[in-house]
Amino acid sequence: MSSPDALDTAGLDLTLTDTQAIDDCWNRIGIHGDKSCPLLAEHIHCRNCSVYSAAATRLLDRYALQQDDHHAQATAEADNEVVTRSLLMFRLGEEWLGIATRCLVEVAPLQPIHSLPHQRSRALLGVANVRGALVACLSLVELLGLDSTSAGASGGRIMPRMLIIAAQDGPVVVPVDEVDGIHAIDERTLKAASVSGTQASARYTQGVLQWKGRSLRWLDEVQLLSAVTRSLA
Repeated sequence: MSSPDALDTAGLDLTLTDTQAIDDCWNRIGIHGDKSCPLLAEHIHCRNCSVYSAAATRLLDRYALQQDDHHAQATAEADNEVVTRSLLMFRLGEEWLGIATRCLVEVAPLQPIHSLPHQRSRALLGVANVRGALVACLSLVELLGLDSTSAGASGGRIMPRMLIIAAQDGPVVVPVDEVDGIHAIDERTLKAASVSGTQASARYTQGVLQWKGRSLRWLDEVQLLSAVTRSLA
């Protein structure tokens, strides 16, 4: 039967080096051994001896290290469970925007836009030919209330594109000045997106986040698609 004063190393998963480094003299020549330790007369009991205290500290340090390892492992597992949302990043003039890919059908090369007589809204630019089908073409600049005179970046490697998005009554085309691509954004970043900037109160905007060193407006696709439907009515 073990004494309550004895140090219990069970369950601490000590390495061979640790166990060899700890001299359990209290069990050999101390109060739990043959009591031949020359320091016993001075300290009366092993628990008052610095050797016993140092051994206890060593065991506690080892236990704390194991707890840190378990915590680091749990943190790593939590990081592996990060939820992301896919956004298509594109530019209109000088402004970068992001929209959920779930409402995106395709990114297509820029096509000629044919205007219509008696167009129903200022946002309706006309129709474009997409693989033999005429598709309504809308201006996001007009829908979002952006500055139509802002030219933004230009260069030989920057190519305008057309986004084909899935509206309620069928696909529509919106021309954009540049497409950066589809990016997975951490849900926590989106939830923390600023809503206090000058863009936060803009139309169809869920928030503003920092992305690649620039401010990016995260569009509310539900409100935007609703506005698209109204523009075609």
